[in-house]
Amino acid sequence: MSGSLFAALITFLVVIDPPGMAPVFAALTHHLPPAERRRVALRGVVIAGGVLLGFGLVGEPVLRALGISLPAFRIAGGVLLLLLAIDMVTARQSGLRATTPPEDAETGVREDVSVFPLAIPLIAGPGAMTSMVLHVSAAKGDLLLQAGILGLMALVLVATFLCFLVANRIMKAIGLTGVNVVSRVMGILLAAMSIQFMADGVRDVWPGLGLAG
Repeated sequence: MSGSLFAALITFLVVIDPPGMAPVFAALTHHLPPAERRRVALRGVVIAGGVLLGFGLVGEPVLRALGISLPAFRIAGGVLLLLLAIDMVTARQSGLRATTPPEDAETGVREDVSVFPLAIPLIAGPGAMTSMVLHVSAAKGDLLLQAGILGLMALVLVATFLCFLVANRIMKAIGLTGVNVVSRVMGILLAAMSIQFMADGVRDVWPGLGLAG
């Protein structure tokens, strides 16, 4: 169980990337007073948590209703996470967490950025949603392990909220270069985990290949 929980924790830390979110939050809320920044941070994290909790609880039944097997979802999810990892390592803006020009224009008009783009897609993006479904489904039948996974996601969201509160201090302490270094290291870990997700899915679809678990 401890190995599964550790893997889930690392995955959540990588795909959400609380330190890396700090400069994004600072840029989105630089014009707001401190009290309003705290409100936006709290609301964004709570909304993202609700979305991810929903994916963790009903993600697998929805997949079954759509006729999508868990091994197939593991392969697809692994590919998705690998693309995100490559973008993190090469310091490219990922389409999985980026916003389109029309969305940016809408953000400029609206004062409250807590729902969009903060909660979705920056915190609860496709990578985080995929990771939630994969880890909860892998713990099927073990309610204690599933509760632990949900608790770890909540812990990472709390860490994200704290990073938002001290976003300006983080930027002054480690700078943009430090944030990029952390992001690259996390990207390497995520790449390895995504390969493992794909290997597990391929092994379940084609057991004759004899891939090691």
